[in-house]
Amino acid sequence: MFASAPDLLRLIVLPVLGWAAWRDVETRRVPSRTWLPLVGLGLLLLAVEAVGHLSLSTSADVLFFVRVAVSLFFVAPIAYGFWWIGGFGGADAKALITIAILLPTYPTYYFAGFTLPEVVTTLGVFSMTVLTNTVLLAAAYPVAFGARNLLAGDVRFPISFLGHRIGVSALREAHGRLYETPDGFSRNGLDIDALRMYLRWRGLTLDELRASPERFRDPASVGETYDPTDGAVGVESDGGASGGDDTTGVETDGGETIETGDGDSGEVVDGDDGGAVDARDDEWAAETFLSEIEGTAYGTTPEKLRGGLEIVTEREEVWISPGIPFLVPMFVGTLAAFTYGDLVFGALGALGIV
Repeated sequence: MFASAPDLLRLIVLPVLGWAAWRDVETRRVPSRTWLPLVGLGLLLLAVEAVGHLSLSTSADVLFFVRVAVSLFFVAPIAYGFWWIGGFGGADAKALITIAILLPTYPTYYFAGFTLPEVVTTLGVFSMTVLTNTVLLAAAYPVAFGARNLLAGDVRFPISFLGHRIGVSALREAHGRLYETPDGFSRNGLDIDALRMYLRWRGLTLDELRASPERFRDPASVGETYDPTDGAVGVESDGGASGGDDTTGVETDGGETIETGDGDSGEVVDGDDGGAVDARDDEWAAETFLSEIEGTAYGTTPEKLRGGLEIVTEREEVWISPGIPFLVPMFVGTLAAFTYGDLVFGALGALGIV
């Protein structure tokens, strides 16, 4: 294989993305520091290549800067926008922004008798190819959900394409949101990470909660409270409550570390709206929990938390809308971009459309 030194260095993105995709499947957490070395490398390589095109003496020189501009000022903002509207997780957005910086133009790898990538778009912006490949591959998730539910006999349109049913005990290591509320199906149900945070805050296991729901519904049952962590799977709070198992202070996709103090039941504490919360009227101590922790527990409200707790204590199985590990199709899409090229462009070309 022959390639320029910058293009050879850019291959480092593949093992890093592969590791991040594995972490995304296992924990839905990727440390922010993962992307910093790649961003630094990308900026360095951009500077080196830009020097060679500064003369602007050929159309190739001008095209280089046009492609870099599209990657940095169109693809990267798209990644941020998807995160802002909730379409991407923080790690997904950071990964795509990193690719926009590291791979704005198509790399070229020469082998005996052939060259990779095989299919290069007219625009020639590699990060855009990664984005379109990723979106195309991610579209397989609803199809997979539908097929899985069809085989299991759970056919409910459109629910069967957006979630699946699991045993309540599996919530200890599940990702996503409850797809059910006391009022019916909703994709805005309780975040499962927030459920684990609540259990860790109270020092409870899910089995203990389910065994005595009436007892724990009473806010006076809250005694010593503990660090809720950020709800990640594989983390244990200082109180020993598991919804998962590891150390506290896990870094989230956004790079934030959640730390909380202890509190006691029966106190009047300040709620998120600045008003007083009388813990005696606070079922499940939901408001007390949310007022004591830092942040909002993934947008959880007291009503949403109470509804989710009712669901998991009353039922043996629940529907969930799983958090999609978007870094998996991004890794596969990037690998496909390095080898084949643009999947969408290639398909349209095979159909004679482009």
